[in-house]
Formats: sequence, C-alpha cells, structure tokens
Amino acid sequence: MNDQPVNDQPVSDLPAQVSTARLRLPLVSPLEARAMLAGQRGPNFHPEYPRRDDLDGISMIGAEPTSWDPRHVVRIFDGLVVGSIGFFGPPSAAEDGVVEAEVGYGLVVDARGHGAATEALRGLLEQTDLVGVRVRASVAPENRASVRVLAKCGFTGLRGSDAEGNLVMVRPLGEVPA
Repeated sequence: MNDQPVNDQPVSDLPAQVSTARLRLPLVSPLEARAMLAGQRGPNFHPEYPRRDDLDGISMIGAEPTSWDPRHVVRIFDGLVVGSIGFFGPPSAAEDGVVEAEVGYGLVVDARGHGAATEALRGLLEQTDLVGVRVRASVAPENRASVRVLAKCGFTGLRGSDAEGNLVMVRPLGEVPA
C-alpha cells in the first residue's frame, strides 16, 4: 500500500488494523472480499454478517488494496465480526481544496445500541486526523441512530443533501469529542 497523491501532496496510509478499547478494525483483504461476495462466510462471522450493505462496501475493493478500503468491525470480547466500516475510496480534494474521504459503516442488529458504531468511527477518525484527512458521511435523515453517531463523533457541518436525499455531514479535522 503506497501513499496516495492528492493535489501533488502524498496522503499517508492508515494502519492495516485499528484497535480501540473494545474493537478491532482489520482491513478486508481482496481474497477475503472475493470469498464473501461468492457467499462464503468466515468462522468468526456473526450469523447476520455480512449484511447487504457490507457486501456492497467490500465490492469496491480492487485488485490493488489500499488502507482506505473497508474493514471488519470485530468485537474483542468474543472475536465476532459484527459489521463493517470504511471509506468509499481514497481521499481526494474537496471543493475547498481540503483532502477528504467519505466514510460508511453498519452493524448487525445484535451489535447496535451498545456504542460500537461510535467507537469504531472514533477509532478511524483518530487515524484520519493523524494523516490530515477530513471525513464526510451521508446518512438518511430518518436514520436517527446514525445521525446521533455522527454527532457524537464531531460531524457538525451540514452540506445539504445528495442525489438520494441523504444528509451530507462533514467533520472538521481534529474534532472528535470525548
């Protein structure tokens, strides 16, 4: 995995695995992505994983993996993969010239409501801050739980909505609330 140039400035790689107090966020490998898309399941997958959204995310993994690819959300206490989190491609310059990447995440129903999405997102945001990448997210306005996760993680800027009617929110660099 090499640095990705954005406006002639290199963007550093993220760690292959990000760890938080209760979670591990390892990258999904291209080999693993192909197996999952073919219907194969890992022995440590939660019975509801992967969800359709997880498969959509991993379908974006190319032959040349990057540190900006999707990741599993793995609970440390039982080792189960309960969701995914990652970026919709490497960072690029936004209209204002700031380097930015879009994040997406999701958990199986059993893992929701316990702070795992917030913890996973905060873990990734700590890493994007270190490499100077601003993060945005699109969320359906009726998805109150995800809007709360984004708010808890410092997504304060509202850029209106995208073509599907989702709110587009942005988090300024270094703004992860405690």
